[in-house]
Amino acid sequence: MDLFNSALGRNISFIRPAYFIIRGFIGLPYIKYYYIFLFFVYIVSVLGNTAVMAVIYLDHKLRTPKYVAVFNLALSDLLGSTSLLPKVLDIFLFNHYYISYNDCMAFLFFCFTFLAMQAFNLVALSYDRLMAIMFPLHYQTKVTNRKMLSFIAIFWMFVVISFLIVVGLLSRLSFCRSVVINSYFCDHAPLFVLACNDNFPSIVTGFLLPSLILWFPFAIILSSYLCIGYTLSKVASVQERLKAFKTCTAHLSLVGIYFIPSILIFGVAVKMPQNARIISLSLASIFPPILNPIIYVLQTHEIKVSIKKIFKRWKSNNMVN
Repeated sequence: MDLFNSALGRNISFIRPAYFIIRGFIGLPYIKYYYIFLFFVYIVSVLGNTAVMAVIYLDHKLRTPKYVAVFNLALSDLLGSTSLLPKVLDIFLFNHYYISYNDCMAFLFFCFTFLAMQAFNLVALSYDRLMAIMFPLHYQTKVTNRKMLSFIAIFWMFVVISFLIVVGLLSRLSFCRSVVINSYFCDHAPLFVLACNDNFPSIVTGFLLPSLILWFPFAIILSSYLCIGYTLSKVASVQERLKAFKTCTAHLSLVGIYFIPSILIFGVAVKMPQNARIISLSLASIFPPILNPIIYVLQTHEIKVSIKKIFKRWKSNNMVN
């Protein structure tokens, strides 16, 4: 099988339609109320993640490796919601079902890039927790702002290059079977099945995408918590174990919210009816960005203290004025 239709070495023209049609839900009454719900979810996500980034930026005590990763997680959540939801709302609330070829490729690239970065930010936070519990006396030397920024930069480069390859493979396809995408955005699998030439490379990347976004980060996080559990098992005092484990509860909550629904959905998505698949995937995509800032505000002592200090400072400035 010629993976690229010998296109890399020949002057082969590809059939690229002027536009695709995003089909979305089929035959569901009152579905516009769901999109209105998504609008309010987007507003809350923007406000929550912007607030977390603002608090970390304004409080110099939060400029630590852990909160460098938290800031990047909030940024990824914000960019992920902004790359997906406004366009989805424009398509389905205002009946703009047609999307140009280039816009569709860009839509796919940004949605998957920011979705994957949410997972890799959780990997960075698991590394922070691992070092804090396994090497508490050497934590400040083993985990520095510079190291955390280096990790995050490597993750960004890896994810961006990976999805540039995905989009590059899609650009080698000729779309002559149909221009109707059976999803709520320019999804990868519903897109490459429309090709009428050899789409084997995209089929392979379609199998690799869940590994990149889900299984690989989840395996790293699971391994880190196995190491944390082993370390805590050697601690004599139960109170000390609980105190150390309590520092991981916020991160574990984020891991559960991101990975559990996604793994379950990706496991059965092929067998799902289209409407059920779209609802499941859309909810799995939008809820982590809205819940992440809420969890970090409610479960992280430093964030709560910082918010109180900012409000006190704001009140005192208003009283002086």
